[in-house]
Amino acid sequence: MRVVWGVAGAVIVLGMFSSVLHSLVIPRPTRSGFSRFVQRLVLRPFCLVADRLPSAEAKDRVLAPMAPLAIVVTLLCWLVSFMVGYALLEAAVSDLGAREALTESGSSLFTLGFASGNRVTLNAIDFCAAVTGPIVIGLQVGYLPALYGAYQRRETEVTLLQARAGSPAWGPEILARYAQVGLLDQLTELFRTWERWSAGVSESHTTYPILVHFRSPKAHRNWLIALLSVMDAAALQLAFNPSQSQAQARMALRAGFMCLREIADIESIPYDRDPHPDDVLRLDYQDFLRGVDRMTAQGYPMERTPEEAWPHFRGWRVNYEPLAHQLARAIEAVPAPWSGARRTEVATRAPLTPVDRRPLG
Repeated sequence: MRVVWGVAGAVIVLGMFSSVLHSLVIPRPTRSGFSRFVQRLVLRPFCLVADRLPSAEAKDRVLAPMAPLAIVVTLLCWLVSFMVGYALLEAAVSDLGAREALTESGSSLFTLGFASGNRVTLNAIDFCAAVTGPIVIGLQVGYLPALYGAYQRRETEVTLLQARAGSPAWGPEILARYAQVGLLDQLTELFRTWERWSAGVSESHTTYPILVHFRSPKAHRNWLIALLSVMDAAALQLAFNPSQSQAQARMALRAGFMCLREIADIESIPYDRDPHPDDVLRLDYQDFLRGVDRMTAQGYPMERTPEEAWPHFRGWRVNYEPLAHQLARAIEAVPAPWSGARRTEVATRAPLTPVDRRPLG
């Protein structure tokens, strides 16, 4: 039995070190592992509660602490697993019982020092445990600034987009507002900014997958809905005005759906890597026309009619719509127009329309 305990303890300790390294040290995405398993277990109860609430605001309040709590629980599970692993090792090389071995390993792991064996083999394991505890806690503390730095960079652009895309964000609303204030020539800069934003989110959200579930400070804002709105705006411009400069809109679209694909790979969401332009869209033609009406009302210029533009628009949207809808459902994003269904039925929120309050005379 001591051999079995020793092997089990070594597997647990080495497995936890591997999990800590892949989660906190190695800057490379991992699809699975102990930390992902623990985080999914934490996320599930929150989702079950949120699915029983009637409004998007109530769901957001319940889901807001979900991801930060998952980080804390992951740290606790690492420490408890290390304590069990070292306890098994100590029981394997001594005559300590289960309770005494757990006391010995816990005393060393958390550097309390109230329990001490007098064997050389126990001292060696105690030293290893004593080093492990501060290292794991220190790495987790050092991990948080990088995590929240990436979150802040993501949310800065999402917040800035609110004035340009409404709240929640919507692709036609971007073009309508730019046309309303005569800034259509600056759309290129918007697409350039969001191309870089997509690259940054792709890197940070695959390296730190828990960021996918971090919610915006306001219930009506969401990083995924913001990205979807910019991609829709780029696709609409390409579909309606083929003679205008298309390079930056194309690059923003490309960066956007590549970002979604990389996140989908991490989240184990299946998708078609080579969709056909004639594949079925969940967005129907009538919803498309409602967006076009919003653009037309604010004077957005169009070289093509809606009937002519629709095949071109759907040819672009088929590359990212399935992914965006599946992710929006998974993270329970704010129910914005053109963003698909959620796990439970909730009313779609239309973007707030700005009111012109300029003084008379």
